Amino acid sequence: MPETSLKERIKQGLLLLDGAMGTELIVRGIEVGTCNDYLNIDSPDIISDIHNAYLLAGSDVIITNTFGANKYALARHGLAEQAARINKAGAQIARRAAGQQKYVLGDIGPSGDFLEPLGTLKPNEFRDTYTAQAEALLAGGADGLIVETMTAIDEAVIAIEAAKSVAGNLPVVISMSFDRAGDNFKTMMGVGVEAAVSKLVPLNVDAAGFNCGTLSLDDYVKLAEKFVSEVKALSDDVTVSAEPNAGKPELVEDKAVYKVSPDDFAAAAEKIRSAGVSIIGGCCGTSPAHIEAMAKKIRTTT
Repeated sequence: MPETSLKERIKQGLLLLDGAMGTELIVRGIEVGTCNDYLNIDSPDIISDIHNAYLLAGSDVIITNTFGANKYALARHGLAEQAARINKAGAQIARRAAGQQKYVLGDIGPSGDFLEPLGTLKPNEFRDTYTAQAEALLAGGADGLIVETMTAIDEAVIAIEAAKSVAGNLPVVISMSFDRAGDNFKTMMGVGVEAAVSKLVPLNVDAAGFNCGTLSLDDYVKLAEKFVSEVKALSDDVTVSAEPNAGKPELVEDKAVYKVSPDDFAAAAEKIRSAGVSIIGGCCGTSPAHIEAMAKKIRTTT
């Protein structure tokens, strides 16, 4: 691990994350529908290759291949009992790639299920699941945890509380997924930016922001401006993060295709940075080429 902790490094300014994992797996021949998280066990060299590509592109932080590695998501592949093994392996792969110079964030994604009364799951069940995932990621060598692509505020809160319960002095980042809602932005579950920030910032997260969604690049810039404004109104200690997709996906032969070029993505990332976002990466559709273009653009203008 680097000499400067990730918690301290976050406070020092610009920090570049990596880009998409799923897109890169498809490029490498992994079929859609595969349990990507189990590749940490079955094909670790593929995951390591993707991590290394992002590190060479300029990422300061790589995110573990564990987005769907909670027991609820893994159960859909018959792998719920392998959750701890998959998460620890994912963190170990990233740790080896990052070495002593770069950082690793352990990735915690949504369960795909719902809490009562909308669903059947109880808060303690959620909490136990996310606690176990966080413990395995930290055991594998993660420098911190990122709870991302959340759309339900109750699940996000429980996931943060679970992560913080085992993180100790390591940082916890929360990232929600927003779409357009008229002149504003809301998650799939109807949570607006102001409502999300008002619930999440008081939980003493190290960074709060957004990722994924179906927005255009211009909309991601507007979302960044709004998010920064809402966060800074509540706290000067919480950093804002952003992982936009490579623009709005287009449906081509029943497949979601992202057509934004690396240069266009970098131009948008520069505007997002100018809005006050300090942690920037990419989500769906972004590649090492997008991250490299972003790194060159932002680091020469910051």
